[in-house]
Amino acid sequence: MQYRSIRRLGLFLGIFAFVALAGGCKKQVASRPPTQTAPAPTSAQPTVTLNASPTSVKSGDTVTLSWTSTDATDLDIEPGVGKVTPQGSTPVNPTESTTFKITATGPGGTATSDARVTVGAAPVEAPAENKSLSELFEQNVKDAFFDFNKSDVRADARDNLAKTAEFLRSYPQIRVTIEGHCDERGSTEYNIGLGERRAQAAKNYLISLGISATRMDTVSWGKERPFCSEHDESCWQQNRRAHFVAAH
Repeated sequence: MQYRSIRRLGLFLGIFAFVALAGGCKKQVASRPPTQTAPAPTSAQPTVTLNASPTSVKSGDTVTLSWTSTDATDLDIEPGVGKVTPQGSTPVNPTESTTFKITATGPGGTATSDARVTVGAAPVEAPAENKSLSELFEQNVKDAFFDFNKSDVRADARDNLAKTAEFLRSYPQIRVTIEGHCDERGSTEYNIGLGERRAQAAKNYLISLGISATRMDTVSWGKERPFCSEHDESCWQQNRRAHFVAAH
């Protein structure tokens, strides 16, 4: 009888120990915190700035647009510029007041920036004063110069006569007298003949360039009307010429 009681007590203690152990295990498992998944990182919002220099110009003048950005993968400037790099500058030539706008797009969104350029009217230039025919004649009709004791039309004389012919074609109403001149050396009679040959040589060359002979007269002054009075070669060269005078 006593043995059975002891046996029952042992069985009871074993069951109690098992139940206590089982309860402790369940409590331990229940106390663990739940596993959490880390949130995905958020992409940064793009930033962008746009500047214009200068901000006030005349129509057609050059303006430099410059910009910087962060966290942008696509940038576009309107009007007229288009796609650009994340940082840079570009010239523009606005003809009217314009607001330039840059749009920067990236994984984190979109950002914009504006730059205003004011265009003023170009100043109206005052019309040039009308020059008289005599002033135009003096500026555009060139004398032909000659070598000593010669009446051949040399290279520089051909260039001058070509300019004279161009002017005479532009003003067909103008007639000219071609004066033949010589330096002081030689007799008066000889230089009158030499001066006439020089005047006629210049006339013939102009005729070859299309100028009518009826618009040109010739006269020889020989050495009687020098342009320079010094007695050296630089002065004599100035006197050996076919000189043009507008006929009235």
